[in-house]
Amino acid sequence: MTTKPPAQGLPGEQEPLFEDPAAAARDALGYRGPQACAAAGVSYRQLDYWARTGLLRPSVRGASGSGTQRLYSFRDIVVLKIIKRLLDTGVSLQQIRVAVDAVADRGADDLASLTLMSDGASVYECTSDDEVIDLVRGGQGVFGIAISSVWREVEGSLGELPGVQGADAVVDELAARRSRRGA
Repeated sequence: MTTKPPAQGLPGEQEPLFEDPAAAARDALGYRGPQACAAAGVSYRQLDYWARTGLLRPSVRGASGSGTQRLYSFRDIVVLKIIKRLLDTGVSLQQIRVAVDAVADRGADDLASLTLMSDGASVYECTSDDEVIDLVRGGQGVFGIAISSVWREVEGSLGELPGVQGADAVVDELAARRSRRGA
């Protein structure tokens, strides 16, 4: 997968001092495995396997023993949905790992303008309509994923599901009992 360097600002241009408050609030929420599965359209078995093999580890909180649950961020769930779509088109896990690494390095604004194209064997990043057209004309791209549409789908799915605030939240009854006992 070919990656492009992140866009650089103009000389003398200052980076924003604060992040988007809506994005910060959304990223502070964590979603349990079953919620992430429902929003991304994957099975819990797939989710567990991908977390254990490092394809996509939860960014809010990983499992840390018996009684704890992984918590996935909104962005994690967007990536899960992308993985699912690539798998459905026959892209190999090896190529998907490369695509996930490239997507993980991008900011939210970069993701909104990104389209992933695949010919079934390789995955290509396209950041403009011209790149998509050139890829299709060259006979390489047969399947495309517009990340912005995946983003909107996940927002809609998660809007109906409760999230857990923060990485330190007690997420199940067993963990709550253990914390009360001091175990």
